[in-house]
Amino acid sequence: MTGPEVARRSVLLGAGGIALAGMTGASGVTATAATCVGTAKTTAARAHCAPALWKLAAERGITYGSATSTRLFDDTGYDALVDREAAIVFTEDDLLWYQLKPTPTSTLDFSYGDRFFTAAERAGQLVFAAHLVWDEGFGEGWTHDDLWGLDPAAARKLLFGVERALVSRYAGRVAAWVVANEVTDPEGVQGIRTDVPWYQTIGPSYIGEAFHVAREHDRHAQLVLNEFGFETINEYGDDPVHRQRATLQVIDGLLEHGVPVDALGIQGHLLATDFARRFNRKKYRRFLSQVADRGLNIFITELDVLDDGLAADIRTRDRRVADIYARYLDVVLDEPAVKAVLSFELSDRYSWLQEDYPRDDGAERRPLLYDSGLDAKPARRAVASSLEHARHRHPLWKAPRRRRR
Repeated sequence: MTGPEVARRSVLLGAGGIALAGMTGASGVTATAATCVGTAKTTAARAHCAPALWKLAAERGITYGSATSTRLFDDTGYDALVDREAAIVFTEDDLLWYQLKPTPTSTLDFSYGDRFFTAAERAGQLVFAAHLVWDEGFGEGWTHDDLWGLDPAAARKLLFGVERALVSRYAGRVAAWVVANEVTDPEGVQGIRTDVPWYQTIGPSYIGEAFHVAREHDRHAQLVLNEFGFETINEYGDDPVHRQRATLQVIDGLLEHGVPVDALGIQGHLLATDFARRFNRKKYRRFLSQVADRGLNIFITELDVLDDGLAADIRTRDRRVADIYARYLDVVLDEPAVKAVLSFELSDRYSWLQEDYPRDDGAERRPLLYDSGLDAKPARRAVASSLEHARHRHPLWKAPRRRRR
């Protein structure tokens, strides 16, 4: 599988028992406040213009957050923006193997993860930790044979050994673990992808085993199956309903065998091309309901908009992107099982789409809520409005917003 919904950030370099305090917030954002966010010229000024997104979300029982990374901490303006807007932060790359275990003989390096967790805790943010099992994120230090050439015993020792060490180190400090990322496929076997090393070396049981290992070492974090491609037919003609059915088939198989799956993570990489026509609201809402009926929570984990098919003109494009966010979230947030929404970074300055998929016309991509200068865009106002008007639900977490870094 290839394409912008699967290929990851170029930085990847290749092949709750948590003690939480109460969350309080403003009761909504006015049009004047939203406009202020869009015109304020500094992060400090924006902080006094409108309620932070995490506060708007919290009023509706939703946890709002963003991906970030220790590599971005030195950008103090952006770091302050993440601190202001996010109640939960997603470990974009600090727990991936190219950082954690860059070669087969490397000892585990927890320095990136330690720094990430310390910063999040100082800022009073929850941590959404990713990924325990994935077929990417290894880096150039791993060859094909290092992964695909293992016998079952060696593969189990490698995969679950790293998982045990990682989960044990951060247990009690994690709100949710992405245990298995991108492991389903409508063309697979009983909905499971087969073109990954763990399937070929261990077999389909590797998914369930990974969840059991995670639960053994962290009794309280949400354990998440994270997947993509549920929204619209993509540029390759893949039908989102087929992907929905495959994922439900995998979930059913795991639950039937007592695997402790707590939630489905929906990445939410939205394709802008003709989104209003191609996004079937009724079918998508039914899919969310089917997940909820299985007793799972739902998290939107990597939300952004690939702005192909939209005019290069910034004003026009920004309005269209904002409309896509609104159309999507108005459906998603109607399902009370949706407990969290996380953007995949907050500013166009750090979008993986710009890094990996530059537009053919050379225009800078504008997929996120803030532009590369950290000024709020119409997308930010659209997300704020969707959160403000979402159905109320019982919150899964209450984030300890003690103080900012």
